[in-house]
Amino acid sequence: METYYDILVDELKNKNLRLSAHRLKILQYLCENLNHPTADQIYVHLQQDVPTLSKTTIYNTLHVLHQAGLVRVVNIEDNETRYDIIIESHGHFKCEKCGSIFNFKVDFDVLKTKDLSGFKVKDKDVYFKGVCKKCLLNIESEN
Repeated sequence: METYYDILVDELKNKNLRLSAHRLKILQYLCENLNHPTADQIYVHLQQDVPTLSKTTIYNTLHVLHQAGLVRVVNIEDNETRYDIIIESHGHFKCEKCGSIFNFKVDFDVLKTKDLSGFKVKDKDVYFKGVCKKCLLNIESEN
């Protein structure tokens, strides 16, 4: 049975992108960690196993994967870029307490506006912020 990682590796091959050990390790990390990590989080985690890995390699690889359409860039906060291996259209919710980002389904076809008539929309993003269920339960149990 082919895994999502295997499918993405095949996509890299189909796009004639080099399958370096570092690139594959970063791709594997993204497939195993669906928590929308930052480049720094990826670096800190992988640096333990791959001491030759540099932050520059992380950023360059994420850029290549994004350009190839295999990774989504998530910018909920102005000062924070995260990466999502799930490229199908969906929304993101960021918890203001724990910082976790959650995926949710959105029907992007109903998100239309007459104000953009004559425009060409290339990307649609939906971001919500608030407090997740787990954090709400913790707040309630503290009271």
